[in-house]
Amino acid sequence: MTDNSNNHLLDELIKEKRRDRRWKTLRFFFGFSLLFIYASILIFAIVPHEEGLAHPSQPYVSLLKLDGEIMPGSEFSADAVIPELNKAFADTQARGVVLVINSPGGSPVQSAIIHDKILALKKQYKKTVVVVAEDMLASGAYLVATAADKIYVNQDTITGSIGVIMNGFGMDDAIKKIGINRRVFTAGNNKDRLDPFMPLRPQDISKVQILLTSVHQDFINYVKQGRGNKLVSNDPDLYSGDFWTGSQAVKLGLADATENLWTVMQTNFNVDQFKDYSVKPPFFSSLMKGVRSELSFHLLGNPVPVRDELQL
Repeated sequence: MTDNSNNHLLDELIKEKRRDRRWKTLRFFFGFSLLFIYASILIFAIVPHEEGLAHPSQPYVSLLKLDGEIMPGSEFSADAVIPELNKAFADTQARGVVLVINSPGGSPVQSAIIHDKILALKKQYKKTVVVVAEDMLASGAYLVATAADKIYVNQDTITGSIGVIMNGFGMDDAIKKIGINRRVFTAGNNKDRLDPFMPLRPQDISKVQILLTSVHQDFINYVKQGRGNKLVSNDPDLYSGDFWTGSQAVKLGLADATENLWTVMQTNFNVDQFKDYSVKPPFFSSLMKGVRSELSFHLLGNPVPVRDELQL
């Protein structure tokens, strides 16, 4: 084969590679564009388009939706919620503030911080605050709700759970069986308290119970201060950590009535419109939220922390 033939063949191979690379690039951008369009349509379809969004010429209330577990770094954390609370209360045109809550609870500290901020803003702006609960108004979420002037629930809203829990695993027997010799060095006799790889001592149980009782009493005080004489105080299970339907919660004085959002806005503020001050998650967080939920459900189930965690 001559040099010219070799050069011609090499040129053709290079051209073919370039054509193939161009087509791959085009296919990638075409596929990515289709995916982006599909995702945009999906988000548009699943994000609720509220009919009650405020118009400038009509009276309205400020509204915040508080969803999910109350934890640092979540959308229902003090850092995320308080800036939006400030805006909602500072809106001079809003007739009041409505908190739509759907949460199983979470961190006692985060719950208390949000609760206390609501009380401070109520005092500062002299505005009425009502809570409308959806599926769950439990534990720390209920603590937050006690800062409101009124609490409304659906007849089937899971309500209450005025208690404290700390859970985890003990794996000291397991590591013995598989022959693991763990080495831990501490300065301070109790620095390794509740280490899941060490046997639970009587003094550990006593310490934890004192801690839980203290946090529980703080929770009870919040409820009594917020609900006052509305509570059925002679019910022995009220502060047992138990939970009830919305209808039962009304009878116990934990909630004021069973009503929906629109009726609550009408009866308390005489408005049909609201201005949404809810925490807005980042775009890609919204896009992946459903995917994460499915993966968590199918792959993780209900995860339990290895190290003991305190929750309302």
